Formats: sequence, structure tokens, C-alpha cells
Amino acid sequence: MFQKIVTYFEKQSFGVCTQLAERMNMSISKIRLFFIYSSFLAVGFPIIFYVLAALVLDVRRYVKKNRVRIWDV
Repeated sequence: MFQKIVTYFEKQSFGVCTQLAERMNMSISKIRLFFIYSSFLAVGFPIIFYVLAALVLDVRRYVKKNRVRIWDV
């Protein structure tokens, strides 16, 4: 069961760190390390932020994909 969860998150990492790194012009590894270290210090708050950011990015992708533009009609 645990291995299935790990495999799912490895395949579907949501791109949160990538999106943040592109917006802030930083390396992706620094953002990932920030999430890892802050998770130990803040007892899980960054994990909650990561999941919420993943949901927001997923909704934004869905809306952009299904949006009808004036020129497409």
C-alpha cells in the first residue's frame, strides 16, 4: 500500500517546485530543499502548503484547457 502511494507521488509530482522556481528565477533543487528542511522545522506546514499549491495549479491547468476564447468560436 505504501509503495503504491510513493509511486503515485513520484509519477505525479504536480510541478509545484518547478512552477515556483520558474516564477522566482531560482533553481528547482533549492526550492525542493527548502520544502524538505522547512517540513522538519515547521512540523508539516509546508506539506499542507505544497498540497494546496498542487490543487491550485491543477485547477488552473484545467480552466486554461477548457476555456473557450473569442477567436476559437
